[in-house]
Amino acid sequence: MGDVKFRAWFVRLAFFLAMAMLLVASGIAASVNPPALTPHRKARGVTENQHAKKRMRTLARSRAPRSRYATHRRHHYYERFSTSSFASDITEGDVTAGEDPVVRQAAIDALGNMNGTVVAIEPTSGRVLAMVNQKLALSGGAQPCSTIKLSVALAALSEGVIDEGTEVPLGRRSRMNLTEALAHSNNAYFEAVGRKLGFEKVQYYAHQFGLGELAGYQIPGEQLGTYPEVEISSKLGGVGKMCSFGEGISMTPLQLGALVTAISNGGTLYYLQHPNSSDEVASFQPRVKRHLDIEPVIPELSDGMAGAVMYGTARSVHLNFNEESILGKTGTCSRAGTRYGWFASYANTDVGRIVTVVFLQGGHPTFGPKAAEIAGRMYRNLYDHKFFVAGAADTTPTPPDLEKVSTESAPQE
Repeated sequence: MGDVKFRAWFVRLAFFLAMAMLLVASGIAASVNPPALTPHRKARGVTENQHAKKRMRTLARSRAPRSRYATHRRHHYYERFSTSSFASDITEGDVTAGEDPVVRQAAIDALGNMNGTVVAIEPTSGRVLAMVNQKLALSGGAQPCSTIKLSVALAALSEGVIDEGTEVPLGRRSRMNLTEALAHSNNAYFEAVGRKLGFEKVQYYAHQFGLGELAGYQIPGEQLGTYPEVEISSKLGGVGKMCSFGEGISMTPLQLGALVTAISNGGTLYYLQHPNSSDEVASFQPRVKRHLDIEPVIPELSDGMAGAVMYGTARSVHLNFNEESILGKTGTCSRAGTRYGWFASYANTDVGRIVTVVFLQGGHPTFGPKAAEIAGRMYRNLYDHKFFVAGAADTTPTPPDLEKVSTESAPQE
């Protein structure tokens, strides 16, 4: 009987001990579990917004170190411009009596309200068919940016430093030929070519091609661009930067137009003439400044200019026009709070031959491809007005023997 009572007592004791242990365990859990759960609750509460998710995806895809990515973004973010890309009344004061009315209206419509100028030239005579915003077109010019590559390429081809297929090493695993370098406006290529040529040869050919001298013949108000007599400082990039960006050079739209005219016609560098009346148009006589020995190398240059329009930096031409073959070169750079956008081109057609230079100045909306887009609009306007149809264009008769036209009365520069 005593054993039964003892066992019953022991069972109750064990029960109470078990209950006590359970209560103690519950108390410990109550005191321990909340801190352990705290991080879990915070993790569930953290959500990424769409901007952060996009940023993380970008970083995940990027192979570049984060510091390089951040530097790139800061460079573009802090670039400031004080010049507007837009303007009104840009044609005010233009002298238009001797211009081709179809070409002029096509240029005005294409330029719109952009702060710039359009110059159109007949490449077989040097006659200026239209000059929109003459105040800017006749000014002292601006840094030529990558359009200087045309002069450098002609110099290098003429000197035999390169040919169309010559591949210039740009790094341990990168090489490029002239066609691709012109089409994509590769700076490293032309820096290397410029250093190979040396400043004296680069300068010599630049002067031969009309840089550093007046492009026009007795055009009132025309100012002179500048070409340095000595190589710019190595701190500014030396001859390499001169040949890739046009550093230290000031070129006018007329000078670039005259050079592209010579490229398009096989090597005749004309004095550009801007008739001021219908009588001057009727008595127009081309004036040759000099003949350039570039005809053998023009095809090698032309492939790169065609590539620029077909698939390179000037492909925006095709936003508006692709009916005819257009060859050209863009340029974009900035200086002293102003961005420049250049595009020089010519229509490679049997009729309606025309050279077009678009020069823009302003801020972020201004750059070379925008100038190319404007040129495309102009070519579209001309095409719609049958400019590229035989007999439809308003052209000036060319004298039967151009070689007999005297150049002795040409202005001295």
